[in-house]
Amino acid sequence: MVSDINMFFDPVPSTIYEGAEAGTLGARIEVFQGNAFPEIEKGTVVLFSVNEWRGGDVKGNSEVSIEIRKELLNLKDHFGALRIVDLGTIQAGESVTDTYYAVSNSVAEIVKQGGIALLLGGTQDLTYANYLAYEKLEQVVNLVAVDSRFDIGDVQDEVTATRYLQKIILHQPNILFNFSNLGYQTHHVSPSEVDLMKKMYFDVYRLGEIQESLLQVEPVVRNADVVSFDLSSIRSSDLPANFSSEPNGIYGEEACAIARYAGLSDKLTSFGLYNLCDANSSQSNKLVAQLVWYFLYGVAFRMRDYPFADKDEYTKYTVALEEGAYDVVFYKSNRSDRWWMEVPYPSKRGAKYQRHFMIPCNYADYQTACNDDIPDRWWQTFQKLG
Repeated sequence: MVSDINMFFDPVPSTIYEGAEAGTLGARIEVFQGNAFPEIEKGTVVLFSVNEWRGGDVKGNSEVSIEIRKELLNLKDHFGALRIVDLGTIQAGESVTDTYYAVSNSVAEIVKQGGIALLLGGTQDLTYANYLAYEKLEQVVNLVAVDSRFDIGDVQDEVTATRYLQKIILHQPNILFNFSNLGYQTHHVSPSEVDLMKKMYFDVYRLGEIQESLLQVEPVVRNADVVSFDLSSIRSSDLPANFSSEPNGIYGEEACAIARYAGLSDKLTSFGLYNLCDANSSQSNKLVAQLVWYFLYGVAFRMRDYPFADKDEYTKYTVALEEGAYDVVFYKSNRSDRWWMEVPYPSKRGAKYQRHFMIPCNYADYQTACNDDIPDRWWQTFQKLG
């Protein structure tokens, strides 16, 4: 039952949303105040913060999520019938494992009820706790991290904000189908780490690649069940409360576009913003609030055309490769103009990976196939399914 997770949450102070003006987010958001726990309906965005900082070198301020909420509530409401609930805050447990338990159980229950979890961290090792929620749901997932590093770590390492991915990759049972990194900076990543990503057929995109063409990010994020956004990947001139004080990184408007893409994904059920650390940085709080706003904006305008809503709503294109040796099948949504590719699904794999044989792509992938080349997205997915 949803009410079973209410023990994990401290309600938001009642003064935060009081007096919010009509037409703002503050007037729309339903706030849990410690009495009747709100029901979570399908499509509800469920916001909560996590005051867990033990995974990072820089200790955050427990007030930062409150300051972000204060900025968020003043932003204008453009969200139609979208329901948004604020459950409050999960405080740090006696041990980090206790916090992970509260986060994973909360996300699992939210997603089970058809909701979309929106997490305000806390350090990025909470991504591991978020991931564990899907083990409880027995769901294989795609994880996308917006990060200047891969955060792999070694097998023997404890889970931290910069060493959590190895734990996810090696976790049993394995429920990770694909990992994608957006915005890594080569000077922070070793050649061996890049080689490891390629050997595992994971998708990694350098900062320069995504800035050259932000549109290529959209299919990657559209394929995600979970997005983990390290706010240190945003340049410090745009987000001064950057954990790493990075002079280079994603621009604020690019970060907002990625958050919107995440919201638009019909597949995505949890979105986390991590490594928030300084409640006194007004500019940082404003930008994080805007990231939340753009995520909500995306959710409010989801196309609901994740294949297949109705096959009559798609145009099918079949491209013969290598003089007809085999075909690559594309589908274009007549509703949104978004593209997907069909990857042959081996029957021997059973039902476990069936959600992953239809992969998001774009027109450029179709053009690649028309030039008698196999699109990278198709090939990597085929290798994982084979």
